Amino acid sequence: MADIDKDAKALLLLKYKETGDKALRNGVILAYMNIVKYAAMSTRNMYLKFAETDDIINEATIALMGAVDSFDPAKGVKFETYASIKVRGAIIDFIRSQDFVPRTIRRFAKEYDAAYSILYSELDREPTSQEIADYMKLPVAKLESCTAQAAAAQTLSFEEMVMDGGFDIPDKADEDGMWSAEAGIHRQEKMKYLADAIRSLKDRERLVITLYYYEKLRFSDIGKVLDVSESRVCQIHSQAVTKMKKYMTDNFDI
Repeated sequence: MADIDKDAKALLLLKYKETGDKALRNGVILAYMNIVKYAAMSTRNMYLKFAETDDIINEATIALMGAVDSFDPAKGVKFETYASIKVRGAIIDFIRSQDFVPRTIRRFAKEYDAAYSILYSELDREPTSQEIADYMKLPVAKLESCTAQAAAAQTLSFEEMVMDGGFDIPDKADEDGMWSAEAGIHRQEKMKYLADAIRSLKDRERLVITLYYYEKLRFSDIGKVLDVSESRVCQIHSQAVTKMKKYMTDNFDI
């Protein structure tokens, strides 16, 4: 069932929405399980060391089932788009509910962000690791170690920021049964600023973001591409996310 083509999947979904047949519903879920697998794969760096992939897939599958039941074909949104956002959001909610990142690392991530922003404003340029370490009164080695550990928290934080305020699909339509035009405009604007934020990064940072978020590579695989350690990739990723968050905060009302 999962190997049927795109048009056949869409017809199966429409038939279920028309009839409510539970057997058809099961077929629809199996047909769209690729959405679950893709979402689990693309978020694995956030949960790999703290949760089992099977648990993530279970949560994602439940979200897919909910998306099948709540989807309204009349609203003009592709099911793949609708379901992907719902599934990814459910995974992020599950990861957040587990509170898998130690409080000390969460606190470090917040303090690091604050230090970076303050030094960036004072120096009118990107602060170096040594300058951040001095400001936080930490040895550079300790700073780099904590930055690597905070990678998962940084990733989750950025994912939440991106999904909040425009990337999620509204649960209700307007009086004409269409998605909010304002929400669509907000999303387009946010996409533009996100693209600008990525372009503002240094080459290596931009490459890490591209390989991680778009090519869906693990940090360990990215390390092989760049010929650096996995912990160094974590550091580069965290620095890039901090910069993007600052850019989005400074330039976009989020």
